[in-house]
Amino acid sequence: MLQSPILGILGLKYPVFQGGMAWVSDAKLAAAVSNAGGLGIIGAGNAPGSFVRGEIRRAREMTDRPFAVNIMLMSPYAEEVAAVVAGEKVKIAVTGAGNPEKYMKMWHENGVSVIPVIPSAAIARRMERAGAAAVVAEGCESGGHIGELTTMALVPQVAGAVNIPVIAAGGIADGRGMAAALMLGAVGVQIGTRFLSAVECGIHPNYKNKVLNAKDIDTVVTGRRLGHPVRSLKTPFSRAYFAKEYDCSISGEELEALGAGALKLAAADGDEKNGCFIAGQIAGLVTKEQTALEIIEEMCAEAEQLLSAAAKWVI
Repeated sequence: MLQSPILGILGLKYPVFQGGMAWVSDAKLAAAVSNAGGLGIIGAGNAPGSFVRGEIRRAREMTDRPFAVNIMLMSPYAEEVAAVVAGEKVKIAVTGAGNPEKYMKMWHENGVSVIPVIPSAAIARRMERAGAAAVVAEGCESGGHIGELTTMALVPQVAGAVNIPVIAAGGIADGRGMAAALMLGAVGVQIGTRFLSAVECGIHPNYKNKVLNAKDIDTVVTGRRLGHPVRSLKTPFSRAYFAKEYDCSISGEELEALGAGALKLAAADGDEKNGCFIAGQIAGLVTKEQTALEIIEEMCAEAEQLLSAAAKWVI
C-alpha cells in the first residue's frame, strides 16, 4: 500500500488528484474520482458562480468523500466563484493561472484548504508563506495552461524549497510516472489527460477518441505571444492558430477572439475543425477507456510494484 502524508491531511485513500479541466471536470467525474479514493476536482473554468454552486451540490449528491474546486484566477468570474467556494464550505480549493492570496483569508475562515498550482519554486515559497496547505508543481508537459519548466526539473526544486506537501503534475499517466514523481520529492500526483479516457468523463466521443489515438508528438503549444501558453492536440484549429500567432498583421485582441469558446466546442460539441482539444504530451500513453476506479488502482498498483523492486538498483 502506498503511503503519503497527503492521505491523512486530505482524507484520501490514494495520493492521486484529478486535474480540474474546464468543460471536462464536472461533478460526475469529480465524484467518481473521490469515490475511488482520490481527490476529485470540479473545474470552474470560465463558468459563473451559479453554475459552480450547482456542480458542488450535484457532487455532494454523488459522494460523501472529499472533493475540490479548481478556480482559474484569470476567469472574469473568479471572485464570485471564490465566494461560492467559501459559502459552500468546500473542503479544498485548487487554484491556477494566477495568485490566490486575495482570497485565502476568506477561504481559511470558512475551513477551506488552499492548494495552488505553481510553475516555480519562488511562487511555491510565496504560497507557503500565505498559508497554502500544499502546492501542485505542474510541468510544461501538461495539457492546458503551462509554465516553462519540465516536471523533472520543477518538482525536485519545489520539494527542496518548501516544507508543505508537493503534488507533481505534467506528463504523468501511469505507475511509472507516479513512481518517478515520488522519487523526485512529491507526495502525490495530479493527472488530467488520463482521466479524459475515464468512463465517467462526459466529453464528446470525438474528443475522447482523439486522446486515445494520439501519439507522443501530437501536441502543440499556442498562446505564448499572449503570455498564457496552452498545450493542446494538433488539429486544424491549433495549427491555424499557431500560424496566425506569428503573423504580425494580427493583433493580440484578434488572437484572443480566435480562441474564445474553442475548448467548449471541443468538449461539448466535438467540433474537430474549430475546437481546442486540450491534452498533455503523455496522451500517447492513454490507449483505453476505463472507470476512474480502474485508472487509479492500476496506476497505484504499478507504482507500488516498481517502488518495491527499486532495491535492485542498489548494490
